[in-house]
Amino acid sequence: MSKAEKTKQFIIEKTAPLFNMKGYSGTSMSDITEATGLTKGSIYGNFENKDEVAIAAFKFNVKKLQDTFSAEIEKQTTFKGKLLVYPRLYSDYYELRLTKGGCPIINTATEADDTHPVLRKKVENTILAWKDKLVYYIEQGIIAEEFKAKNIDPQKTALTIIAIIEGAVMITKITGNLSHLSDIMLSLDKIINDLE
Repeated sequence: MSKAEKTKQFIIEKTAPLFNMKGYSGTSMSDITEATGLTKGSIYGNFENKDEVAIAAFKFNVKKLQDTFSAEIEKQTTFKGKLLVYPRLYSDYYELRLTKGGCPIINTATEADDTHPVLRKKVENTILAWKDKLVYYIEQGIIAEEFKAKNIDPQKTALTIIAIIEGAVMITKITGNLSHLSDIMLSLDKIINDLE
């Protein structure tokens, strides 16, 4: 890595938790300079504007999340096992402390849906890529005869899994009650097991 690349990475790593906790609107350039210890000129020397920093921070937070899940998914030998990684890891999401401030997908989605079209598109692409991955596991599970429930619709099932997870994270964050997350993940676990 060049010095410029290292500085850029440093800025992303320091601001990723900030954007995830305070959101795009709530994060000021003063917050960014304070978190990094760099001047405004240094930030703008590496990023064109605050938008670029926010997008890079979102990507960083999502990658951190995806890498953790991918590592666990790769250990599984069945498609059902791959799907069950989601309720298992999300049950302990706040204990794992993967991303400071909670899930970057729901955090960014709720803020950017009407206010920041570029960030909104990044969240949409992230959700659609996640959906496609889940659809693949479900379709492969059907082919492998792991999932035998009649009338399984892989698209609808994948979207339901995502909606349950993101809804559970939102409810847990708003109420501050971690048992809500584990209770809802038990329900998701049952939905996945019922695909048999």
